[in-house]
Amino acid sequence: MGSTGKPESSILVSGAEDGQEAPDKQWDNGTWLVTEFVLVGFSNLPELRPTLFTLFLLTYLVTLSGNATIITIIQVDRTLHTPMYRFLAVLSLSETCYTLVTIPNMLAHLLMESQAISISGCRAQMFFFLLLGCNNCFLLTLMGYDRYVAICHPLRYSVIMRPTVCLYMGILIFCSGFSVALVETCMIFSSPFCGTGRVEHFFCDIAPVLKLSCAESTHKGLGIFFLSILVVLVSFLLILLSYAFIVVAILRIPSAAGRHKAFSTCAAHLTVVIVHFGCASIIYLRPDSGANPSQDRLVAVFYTVVTPLLNPVVYTLRNKEVRVALRKNLAQAAGSACFNKTRLS
Repeated sequence: MGSTGKPESSILVSGAEDGQEAPDKQWDNGTWLVTEFVLVGFSNLPELRPTLFTLFLLTYLVTLSGNATIITIIQVDRTLHTPMYRFLAVLSLSETCYTLVTIPNMLAHLLMESQAISISGCRAQMFFFLLLGCNNCFLLTLMGYDRYVAICHPLRYSVIMRPTVCLYMGILIFCSGFSVALVETCMIFSSPFCGTGRVEHFFCDIAPVLKLSCAESTHKGLGIFFLSILVVLVSFLLILLSYAFIVVAILRIPSAAGRHKAFSTCAAHLTVVIVHFGCASIIYLRPDSGANPSQDRLVAVFYTVVTPLLNPVVYTLRNKEVRVALRKNLAQAAGSACFNKTRLS
């Protein structure tokens, strides 16, 4: 830094006020360019950091074990080898990876004094966060279509949702999420960053990072807002369309028991959809996204920590087939353990 001729005192930035190290910078054309960011996170709540660490860690462990249980039970139980539960297993895997992108880093920053992250690390975190977030939206849309076919066209279900079609739709989902994430990440990181280098968040989300861009970011913001509408709003509208047809089909079922059974197969999915798209809309479908960092952090805690936990909880408590399969396999495992113990004794 000495070669720039800039006085040492000017290296300090406002981040030092909170006891955080100032982000590394370089001097270029009369402007300090940021070479790493400081994630503000929960630095304004020092007395709550140990409590938050414990709470988030326990929630994270429950989420990992719950999603691992769903993936395992769907894999080992043949009665769950249907498109609906295959999609659920993929969603659980995607949610697990989704939490790996943000929560371990957040937990580390709650314990450490330094909360710096390199620009390349920030770029990678944002890309995978957007990729997995988009994939989750598309997967929930596909699961809604699966329920539509199962209820509205039950006799053609095995033909429409045959394995090759499901595989191609899964590939299309991944490619779509990859494309959206790549475009948005490239748009945000296409210009250098300047200013304090303080990211008003606990991970590299779109709005707080875009605020640090040296270039005019209005057009980038509009482009990202348009892509967010395509991903979030269009996916949600397609799910609503599927459920509109489902409701019409259910109301035509003559018996109350039949209507209840048909609706119960959709209840868990509908619950996850409402929470997932509700949080995404609050954050990404606002013209003034990022205007209230404290509120955004609170909502982000919900959709990065709580929502991934909701998936295994809802699908194990509200889905009868998953509960039955889980009890059956646990009973078989317990029986095998007792049998082996008896043989050894």
